[in-house]
Amino acid sequence: MLNYIWVALILLGVGAALTSDIINSSTNRYKNNSPLNITISFNEKIDALPEGKQSAKIQVNSVSYNNFYNDRINSDLEVDAVVNFKKDLFVGFISIKVDDNFPSIWKEMAAASGEKDDLTGSIKLNERKADNSFNAEIIFESISFTKMKDVTSAVLEYSGTAVTIALGLIGIMALWLGVMKVAEEAGLIKIIARSLKPFTKRLFPEIPSDHPAMSSMIMNISANMLGLGNAATPFGLKAMEEMEKINPNKGTASNSMVTFLAINTAGLTLIPATAIAVRAASGSSNPAIIIGTTIFGALCATVAGVTAAKIIEKFYLESWSFLDWFKKNLKFIGLALVAILVIVLFFITGVASEAGGLLSFISAEGFKNVIEVVSKLAIPLLIIVFIGYGAIKKVKVYESFVEGAKDGFNIAVKIIPYLVAMLIAIGIFRAGGAMDWLIFILKPITSLIGMPAEALPMALMRPLSGSGSLGIMSENLAVYGPDSFVGILVSTFYGSTETTFYVLALYFGAVNIKSTRHALPVGLIADIAGILGALFIVKLLFS
Repeated sequence: MLNYIWVALILLGVGAALTSDIINSSTNRYKNNSPLNITISFNEKIDALPEGKQSAKIQVNSVSYNNFYNDRINSDLEVDAVVNFKKDLFVGFISIKVDDNFPSIWKEMAAASGEKDDLTGSIKLNERKADNSFNAEIIFESISFTKMKDVTSAVLEYSGTAVTIALGLIGIMALWLGVMKVAEEAGLIKIIARSLKPFTKRLFPEIPSDHPAMSSMIMNISANMLGLGNAATPFGLKAMEEMEKINPNKGTASNSMVTFLAINTAGLTLIPATAIAVRAASGSSNPAIIIGTTIFGALCATVAGVTAAKIIEKFYLESWSFLDWFKKNLKFIGLALVAILVIVLFFITGVASEAGGLLSFISAEGFKNVIEVVSKLAIPLLIIVFIGYGAIKKVKVYESFVEGAKDGFNIAVKIIPYLVAMLIAIGIFRAGGAMDWLIFILKPITSLIGMPAEALPMALMRPLSGSGSLGIMSENLAVYGPDSFVGILVSTFYGSTETTFYVLALYFGAVNIKSTRHALPVGLIADIAGILGALFIVKLLFS
């Protein structure tokens, strides 16, 4: 499945880019070789033919601009420019510094010209209007294949980003796998695994309760819930490595792997620290108001993802009976239904009654403070407890730590090709304009369920790219306000879901899994459930 998705992302991205470039070329979107009438005013009085570099201001009438580019700007343009005239000629080279206030077409032209933020071309002076003012014509540098240039830039940028991510993991991986090795040899991991056996046995029946994979998964899920992403990833990668050791079909994802990744892609976190920080930086009066809504959305994603994993895995058996499956998993189904009921009652009677984030007995701010304290103390306490317990049990802690750290280094290096492959496909899909096409297609559908069109790009980008979705969220907060309905909704989207494609590439790449089976559909089901759950709770509380 992942192979087809990867090829589809690349083909759709390149296809969208080529189509857009062909359309732009046939319609001459950027008006190549066509003169734009302007007025230019030099900073100094011009008594004779200008020569050399001259500072000037360019005025463009809005009506002329709109007619020329078939655009819609509401006011005249006045921009600074530098003109370099040849001797004894009223023709020169012009360079305009582009900023955020410029029309979108000029920004695109500047980006495609290869001159960073400069818009360049030739200028010809016509009749003089005043001592230092002339009517003039500008012909900007010819622009073509802008989207394909964006695709090329995205490939180079994302491939570098993939390597940076992997190299950045080396130190973290070495630290936590070293600590885990000490705890494992001291027997602490077995104690933790046994205490959670009733729960983990239902989720991962293929994994023995005392297996190292089980303890790594427990640590990964716990770290994710506390928002300790730098600790969660090494534990998750170690869990995948241990599960592959007992996997009867090497290179093919096991049921436990898929279920584990469903929990990871659901992104259940008690405190969405990144989203809260961005909201605070955007001037929100209550940045933590999204804690309740993100927990609700992430719980919806987790329940949907795990349920989908457990149901779909049955279809991979040669013979499958719904009645037998129902009887076998009756306890799990009952627990899932009870969990859903408790979640709904908890938020409707607690959060909704306070209309903004207060539970009947615990304030959102108080809950946030408790979790923040736990999050800040968790990492040093884990290190102290694990290393200290190892020392008490007479484990050679230094040698054990170094041995585990070596495994962390090897895993971090091994995932580089998989990250490069997935991230460049996502970069091509996004830079080529295929994402814009997808938004256009889905907009009528999302409008039926009450999702604002402004929030749709965030919902679609979140499974693909963490940095991309963060940028979209920041932009929405700046445009619509962090405490607006759209602002709260996109913040909740960010905290309720995970970057599914990145997680799959990272974790499966670490153990050379080539057949991902139903992992991707399960991850996307979790994403959809998280988005719909977030939309439901935010509309309930804030619409």
